[in-house]
Amino acid sequence: MNLSDSLNHPIFKQIGQVADELGFPAFVVGGYVRDLLLKRASKDIDFVCVGSGILLAEKVASRLGPSVRVNVFRNFGTAQIQLDELGLEFVGARKESYRRDSRKPIVEDGTLEDDQKRRDFTINAMAIALNADRFGELVDPFGGVEHLRKKILKTPLDPEITFSDDPLRMMRAIRFASQLNFDIEADTFRALSTQTERLRIVSMERITDELNKIVASAVPSYGFKLLFHSGLLKQFF
Repeated sequence: MNLSDSLNHPIFKQIGQVADELGFPAFVVGGYVRDLLLKRASKDIDFVCVGSGILLAEKVASRLGPSVRVNVFRNFGTAQIQLDELGLEFVGARKESYRRDSRKPIVEDGTLEDDQKRRDFTINAMAIALNADRFGELVDPFGGVEHLRKKILKTPLDPEITFSDDPLRMMRAIRFASQLNFDIEADTFRALSTQTERLRIVSMERITDELNKIVASAVPSYGFKLLFHSGLLKQFF
């Protein structure tokens, strides 16, 4: 599938041109790709490159003009640019590993495939190439397009490991189900239900943030039913 006709904002080709000059494969990833396919408006765009995301952001900003500022977060290897109404975030492709007592990952440089594997759900693991030779090409190794069509949430890898590594993903699963009116795939929901106690390593602020988004969804009762039947609700309520 090629989505070049949907990437109609000039920033996409501008980033692709800078990435070509740096020799970095570069991609749009995550929620923007999902929302593009769902025809939902989105003003936050995540970019991943096989290389330095900070360097890519700095070079892009220099092309956009002296008034464009880059906010750099070196500890996280990320950079942000605010371009009119768009929020652009840049990061280098990475792979992650976790300790049992923390949801903060140990991060290493990786490939696009490594980066997609670390994503929470298949519908958030899709990428669109920006380099000139592949511009608009959809990279969907886990069947995200099919899962969008079927309206299901599924993890790219083993859901037991996915939720144990970062338990906030359980709250995110229910939040996305509530916001998008999607079902959580059976094995994924079963794994979620067995990992509920892992939520104790997540800060109450992060849990509250996800809960507020569930409350703000079109049918919050659906989200609360999932919270109840999974056993997550009693972990924090």
